[in-house]
Amino acid sequence: MFRILANRILDLLFPETCPSCNGPSQAHRTAPFCNTCWAGIQPYEGPMCRVCGLPLPSSYADRCAECTADPPEYETHRSFGLYDGTLREAIHRLKYGKLRRLAPPLADLLFAMDIPDVDYIVPVPLHPSRLKQREFNQAGLVARHLSRRTGIPLDLLSLEKVTNTPPQVGLPRRQRLANERKAFRVLEGGPLKGRRVLLVDDVATTGATLRACARALAAGGTALVEAVTLARSTPDVWSGRKTIPEGVA
Repeated sequence: MFRILANRILDLLFPETCPSCNGPSQAHRTAPFCNTCWAGIQPYEGPMCRVCGLPLPSSYADRCAECTADPPEYETHRSFGLYDGTLREAIHRLKYGKLRRLAPPLADLLFAMDIPDVDYIVPVPLHPSRLKQREFNQAGLVARHLSRRTGIPLDLLSLEKVTNTPPQVGLPRRQRLANERKAFRVLEGGPLKGRRVLLVDDVATTGATLRACARALAAGGTALVEAVTLARSTPDVWSGRKTIPEGVA
């Protein structure tokens, strides 16, 4: 009751405009997004690769060509929704607009999914220089709140990025994979050896980063790696529209 009253007071004192519909934002928790637009964030339920979760043009195949030719080190990867509309805007506001308050409601989207039975939650890390520049790791914030909701322990230290890879925007998938191949490592003697891990990130484009992280975790002795992301970009070749905007790694 107190939280509802506090939110109403904040909304009156600091009114905001929803970036999705230009209407007033009624909920401080998801501000600047209004209740209607936030409720419009829908899970993707169409055909997808049963391994990497890549949206497919039809349900005739259950694996994409990449997972058939080169299976990743993780068991499965699932995204809550497509990288579009309000979900895309919310991730951008968290990641580049530094609206850290959006991390809890975004984490709730992952909590609504069927979270695998794991021992630890591990966010995709940033290189120290990138972390210093951005001031926070958006995947780490979302993972922290997901850990609180699920009760699954959070590990922020065992997986680290040791190579400051160049921006991936506009690069073909093969180049992204090459850049990320040896960018991550697992600290020796950490708690992840022999454990089941849930890898968390904000957006998956080609999946190169998740593959590299899963490979490093497997090399470090983890028993199993599952992956979840908030959103997934879809290939232009069948969707007919561009869903990989500037700024997505």
